[in-house]
Amino acid sequence: MSLLIHEFTNEQKIAYYSMEIGLRSDMSTYSGGLGVLAGDTIKSAADLRLPMVAVSILTKKGYFKQELDKQGRQIELPDEWDPSQFMAPLKERVRVYIEDREVLVGSWLYVVKSAAGGKLPIIFLDTDLPENLPQDRELTHYLYGGDLAYRLKQEIILGIGGTRMLDKLGFSIKKYHMNEGHSALLTLELLRRYKRSIDEVWDERSVWDVEKVRKLCVFTTHTPVEAGHDKFDYDLVEKVMGAVLPIPMMKSFAGNDKLNMTLLGLNLSHYINGVAKKHGEVSQGMFPGYEIHAITNGVHSFTWVCDSMKALFDKYLAGWANEPEIFVRAGRISDDELWAAHMEAKRALIDYVNQETQVGMEYDVLTVGYARRATAYKRADLLFSDIERFAAIGKGKLQIIYAGKAHPKDDSGKRLIARILEIKEMLKKKVRIVFLKNYNMDLALKLVSGVDVWLNTPQRPLEASGTSGMKAAHNGVPNFSVLDGWWIEGHIEGFTGWAIGPSPDVAADPARDADDLYEKLENVIIPTYYNNRTTWIRIMNNAISQNANYFNTNRMMRRYVTEAYIR
Repeated sequence: MSLLIHEFTNEQKIAYYSMEIGLRSDMSTYSGGLGVLAGDTIKSAADLRLPMVAVSILTKKGYFKQELDKQGRQIELPDEWDPSQFMAPLKERVRVYIEDREVLVGSWLYVVKSAAGGKLPIIFLDTDLPENLPQDRELTHYLYGGDLAYRLKQEIILGIGGTRMLDKLGFSIKKYHMNEGHSALLTLELLRRYKRSIDEVWDERSVWDVEKVRKLCVFTTHTPVEAGHDKFDYDLVEKVMGAVLPIPMMKSFAGNDKLNMTLLGLNLSHYINGVAKKHGEVSQGMFPGYEIHAITNGVHSFTWVCDSMKALFDKYLAGWANEPEIFVRAGRISDDELWAAHMEAKRALIDYVNQETQVGMEYDVLTVGYARRATAYKRADLLFSDIERFAAIGKGKLQIIYAGKAHPKDDSGKRLIARILEIKEMLKKKVRIVFLKNYNMDLALKLVSGVDVWLNTPQRPLEASGTSGMKAAHNGVPNFSVLDGWWIEGHIEGFTGWAIGPSPDVAADPARDADDLYEKLENVIIPTYYNNRTTWIRIMNNAISQNANYFNTNRMMRRYVTEAYIR
């Protein structure tokens, strides 16, 4: 056993698997919300000193670096980084079989250190080893890169290779937590491991100790969008990974038509959850016959509070970083100091925007932020459903900041970015609009703390949770959002922010969403911001006391412990 890992193997651990983990902007091991949530989860586990080890893929060339040409077309470039600056290589190797050949998997150790003293190891898996063939060395280069075969190979490395690596490193695992279906092949590795002896079985199926494996596994599903559930033809499965289990057995767990990674996780886990109350209900409808719980996501409070707000919280809410429930006492913060801390963050953002874009944004204009993955169902252009109406409402009173990447194969998402840039030019004499390229964690913190309102416009009910609005609330920035995901639970109209469109018990109506957005922007939000600063600051304070105190990963992890891990 490596001496580097020795201090972490003295007690049973929860193994947390995620294809991506967002820890810092200069480590390109994440693409967006799923990875940042995983990073926040791990940071809170370290804060709480939970016995956990995380497993992920080391993507040396990242997701991609985003450039935008003059026509607004997204260009994807490698986002290379040097893991040796952040983590240490481990000497241990394990083997997986891909296309009937042996592929060696190595690993790197990254240690998350909490200010509270906790430490948590992350094992990053790496096939870029001199012993491997060139095509196999590239398997851990790009996050979500390549074709379906490339994706399946990565999921073999994560699920099967990761489980073998934990064993090789000397970890004793109490539970295996799959953060989305990418790691679900670990269940097949566990079935192989816990195969009964021939004297114990009655038929072919009973060779596999299914109940033992189920008791070990926890599965979290993150999306109601079909594209978010990986599926592979069995012909491809046989070609790439061979018969890990007999194909009829695999079909009984993962679906008859294709190997569905979500079904595999559902069928071989004792605890299954969605990531908000509404998402739990939607997932239950998508997968009838399974008991699907709900643990609403959160964010890591210390990571997602800007410096000016940290200083304010340190003054009034001692201990907030380790006990975010203390945010409920935010009412003791004076209005003047809260506004001053916000304006410090806003000036930093506006200065950055003007430096990057020369658009000439102003400190005293109501600034709306929208930043997330560019894809059709998130409807980044809902604000421009009626361009003339928007321009009339916003002229001289609004400025809009956009950011976000479209998946390289998401043409509709790329068209959304191009449309926003086209409208930016069209309205430049009426409303200042910018689209900031290469959205990452550092830029996200600038945005969620520096804008005045956080906008979210998904098509209901396709937003599983959403966490960017929780980050905004931690910085006293109110949400203006469709009632989907976490906002159903966090929204109190005119108190913590504002809703767009009908309530969740009424059918979604895109036309009503746009009309409601304009109506509230013109008649509630803009007048309150400019004419009633006292009420505005009260709403900012309420966002902290009512939203940040609950929608954090410390609360979330305590629920995972009591509801999923110790069962």
